[in-house]
Amino acid sequence: MQADAVSLSYFALLGAPNCGKTVLFNGLTGSNAKVANYPGVTVDKREGVFIDDASIHIIDLPGTYSLRTTSPDEAVARDMVLGKLDRQPDAIIAVADATNLRMTLRMMLELKMLGLPMAVSLNLSDVARSRGLQIDAAKLSKLLGVPVLETVAVSKDGIRGVREAVAKLPRRLNTPVDTATAERLLNNLDSNALYEQVEDILRQVVRTEMKLPEWHRRLDSLVLHPVWGFAILAVILLLVFQAVYSWSAPLMDAIEGGFGALGEWVTTVMPAGVLQDLIVNGVIAGMGSVLVFLPQITILFAFILLLEDSGYLPRAAFLLDNLLSKSGLSGRSFIPLLSGFACAVPAVMSARTIQDPRERLVTILIAPMLTCSARLPVYALIIAAVIPQQTVWGVFNLQGLTLFALYAAGIASAALTAFVMKRLARKQSGIRQFPLLMELPTFRMPNFKHIITSLWDRVKAFLKRAGTVIFALSVVLWALVSFPAPPAGATGAAIDYSFAGTIGHLIEPLFAPLGFTWQMCIAMIPGIAAREVVVAALGTVYAVGAGSEDAVQNALIPIVSSNWGLPTAFAFLAWYIYAPMCLATLAVIRRETKSARHTWAITAFLFVLAYLAAFLVYQISSRIL
Repeated sequence: MQADAVSLSYFALLGAPNCGKTVLFNGLTGSNAKVANYPGVTVDKREGVFIDDASIHIIDLPGTYSLRTTSPDEAVARDMVLGKLDRQPDAIIAVADATNLRMTLRMMLELKMLGLPMAVSLNLSDVARSRGLQIDAAKLSKLLGVPVLETVAVSKDGIRGVREAVAKLPRRLNTPVDTATAERLLNNLDSNALYEQVEDILRQVVRTEMKLPEWHRRLDSLVLHPVWGFAILAVILLLVFQAVYSWSAPLMDAIEGGFGALGEWVTTVMPAGVLQDLIVNGVIAGMGSVLVFLPQITILFAFILLLEDSGYLPRAAFLLDNLLSKSGLSGRSFIPLLSGFACAVPAVMSARTIQDPRERLVTILIAPMLTCSARLPVYALIIAAVIPQQTVWGVFNLQGLTLFALYAAGIASAALTAFVMKRLARKQSGIRQFPLLMELPTFRMPNFKHIITSLWDRVKAFLKRAGTVIFALSVVLWALVSFPAPPAGATGAAIDYSFAGTIGHLIEPLFAPLGFTWQMCIAMIPGIAAREVVVAALGTVYAVGAGSEDAVQNALIPIVSSNWGLPTAFAFLAWYIYAPMCLATLAVIRRETKSARHTWAITAFLFVLAYLAAFLVYQISSRIL
């Protein structure tokens, strides 16, 4: 029975990163959870109905170690608890890490100052006990003045005590501290006195110190080693990259083949006409352009969740932090950027693991600069057409060196952009740049149920939010390339008479300084849907005939070689190093940033960068070659 909205109570779930807070949230709410936005901010919030009482809604807040926050993500948790974003919660469920109580006790004491009803979940209690750590939960409860329950969030029995405590929490019978007073108390806190209080509590409740097993210490010394640590990381990242880039290929081919077969079947059962064309080239092609990314997204996030849940991902971020900090990023940016070489869509989605909003936005900005697999058909066509097949220095192939140079140009541009953005942000805002600070959790066996649940959440978010945008825009693009139909007796390609053809001819003067022809301009319009479509679009414009992708490319090579010239070909390559992203990437950027302004700003920045790069390449090469 649905509870009356007036009688609903809202309990805030708050804890440090990597303490099992999300697992506990899933256990307390089951599958009855929804994702929304905090009012006025761009951070996701998860809200679920308590499984034992439908009148209680639990809100999962971003992870933080303290209410005295330094980042916008952490500030969301503080402002929500204080009632500055929405109504103040009726009670608090605080999650503490039993294996590192010192790091979480400070926030427990800060929360107690607010005067709200509170229960503390002492999570990972089983891991703590297995490693010799004994905590007197009853004594801790007495010292804090709130219920403290030993919890194993990964099991149903392990959260029974928390469920009972949550059900018994009073609904704001206490008189909470008002927002202004709470902020004043937090700002005036004596950190040294607070830490002394934490140490005093620890002396009374911790009976034995935790001793990490020998295998854990050896593994830590190995994965954090300045030499062997990088070697292990390189192997793991090679495995992840291989999985995202190669292992997904058969599944992606199967999806493309399935939608292709579906389109052919519809063609045979429906009469020719506009409706058939809409369904085959608009609806089915649009759905295929969304679902084809699923294997890469699923595989990438499966690895990220597995590495994160096992405790390795924070160590990888720590290991790479010094290297990436030179360009203004941190270790957390590495995996999103690595996956960008396969596809920018999972790269942008995986940037959500970055806690610093500025670094997350910069990572999203530069991820499309890295050469994704969709560019390779364009690169392969141009390189084969204008770069001779010859050996350089007796070892290297000139065409291979050209492809390497394109990859290197993308990497160098991304690093330079991140460096400049860091300097601009520091100069404009005056905000001190904080180094990467994170808690290294203990190694543990991944919770596969939690991984599968989280993986499904990410896949579902992509399909429901990004998929609808991609699908709608794909239909719009179909209309642009399909209407109006060629006039009777027309001899040119049908696309030349369409709206896309008209737009292509209109924008030709804009791209004339780059050496681009009207055929290239027209081909770039359907290429907005996906970069690899450019080759097929060029085949259509140049009327090389239908056939396989390889057949179209082979037919285009002599045309490009004889008609474009080296300056134009080099400019086209430079354009596609930076060219604004495909629809899928744009839709995911809009979804992840929650900001149309940021999406348009990133698109405009890459467009200007692509134009300038192509302009310089064309103008310089025209004078040299």
